[in-house]
Amino acid sequence: MKTDFEYLKRLYRNYTKRYFKKILLSVFFTLILAISTSSVAYLLDPAIKELFIKQDNKSMMYFIPLLIILAFSFKGISLYLAKVIMIGVAEEVRKDIQTDMFGSLINADTKIIDNEHSGKFISNLTNDVGMITNLVSTAILNLFKDSLTLFGLLCVMFYQNWKLSLIAIIMIPLASFAAKSLGKRIGKVTNQQMVKAGILNSYFFEIFKNHQLIKIFQKENYEI
Repeated sequence: MKTDFEYLKRLYRNYTKRYFKKILLSVFFTLILAISTSSVAYLLDPAIKELFIKQDNKSMMYFIPLLIILAFSFKGISLYLAKVIMIGVAEEVRKDIQTDMFGSLINADTKIIDNEHSGKFISNLTNDVGMITNLVSTAILNLFKDSLTLFGLLCVMFYQNWKLSLIAIIMIPLASFAAKSLGKRIGKVTNQQMVKAGILNSYFFEIFKNHQLIKIFQKENYEI
């Protein structure tokens, strides 16, 4: 049985590799996002001191809020651009996978088609491919965004208070363990959902295909 890593490697080799430059551009914008987020965290401390405690440096009272506004602006723009690029890549990957799957089904032996519910193939072409493209558009983006942002924030924390930073680093593995455990459970439920979606699609297909028979035998209430 193939592991998740092998599936991801195959996905990269066959589909996402051709969009590597766009993915790299998206990563560049996530780097700007991480720097902007870290800048906001870094500026909050002097902002509080200058605006609420000291209140003696008029130029800094205007300059620091301006920097925070600029940082938030860069953060919003870079996040928007990174998402737009990755969603575009995901839709291209969706098109490529669906085209390949459809070609395989059309050229497949009729016994293979007959032995499976048509709803299963429809579910594969829509739901399953949708989940794969969601992995490309969301998971990859979040991986880089969260990793780079976490690194930037840790740098700010170490600069401001290294003792509290050490406590935070100790907590990160615990949070990662909890996230991994939850991820496995979500993965199991997701697989069950995919199977049931195929069954449901098969049922709908049979209903609409045989709607005249349902009318003839007056089985509308039964089917409902």
